[in-house]
Amino acid sequence: MELVQLTSRGRPVSEPVPPRKPAWLKVKAPGGRNYAGIRHLMRELKLNTVCEEAHCPNIGECWEHKAATFMILGDVCTRNCSYCAVAHGTPDPYDAEEPVRLAEAVAAMGLEHVVITSVDRDDLFHGGAEAFAGCVVEIRRRLPDSSVELLIPDFKGSDAALGIVVDARPDILNHNLETIERLYRVARPGGRYRRALRLLRRAKEMDPTMVTKSGLMCGLGEDWDELLQAMRDLREQDVDILTLGQYLRPSGGHLPVARYYAPEEFAELREIGRQLGYRHVEAGPLVRSSYHAWEQVQRAAV
Repeated sequence: MELVQLTSRGRPVSEPVPPRKPAWLKVKAPGGRNYAGIRHLMRELKLNTVCEEAHCPNIGECWEHKAATFMILGDVCTRNCSYCAVAHGTPDPYDAEEPVRLAEAVAAMGLEHVVITSVDRDDLFHGGAEAFAGCVVEIRRRLPDSSVELLIPDFKGSDAALGIVVDARPDILNHNLETIERLYRVARPGGRYRRALRLLRRAKEMDPTMVTKSGLMCGLGEDWDELLQAMRDLREQDVDILTLGQYLRPSGGHLPVARYYAPEEFAELREIGRQLGYRHVEAGPLVRSSYHAWEQVQRAAV
């Protein structure tokens, strides 16, 4: 199949964005019985979710489906990405019992698919890799038929840390590229574009059967061609699943939105991703890394 023409397009970065969010970005306020129950359970077991910490717009929908993305290793990150709402600073000491409490929450919720991510913990020797592996072990001990997806940090490029995670054999291993190469030092000063790509490639080399996944934010200031190049770069690492969503500014102290992508543009990006060979592409204004993750597992035949 011939690829869609890869041309620059869309609103120039210099053009002001609308003062209000487009209608397609409006979501229902969170609430409902499941939402309240999950929130109570998280507080009771002293667990964090990226749904809350990153101000995810889909928290109401996902929690009503009894789906949540757990955030381990505390709620304070050692890095300070300029797009991220998670607090940064000096984290609390590593809590070795957290994987047990998380698995208890998963069992209490009866989850069929579990997503686990973390803050960056550059203060730890393996960046917290053992905690990720421990979560997989504890969940499988209680719910052996549930699938587990890990959204990991870059571990500063450590093969030893990555090996600990891969050896735990999660069903999906995710590391988000987040943005294009030109904007990396601005958006992710503690990260490196090529290091992120290498991590995804090395995961496949360590276990060729591992299903890998990555995601990109749209609207940080990239142009269309740069976004397509990032999509190609990820596919060259044999990444299986790709997510594409609109960047939303968490506060006035974070990077501004350069432009809003229309639903039609996300549909085009989805088709381009399919043509590039991804097993599944989730693309839309409200898409986040774990958005409809329970459906992505089925669609990618994991």
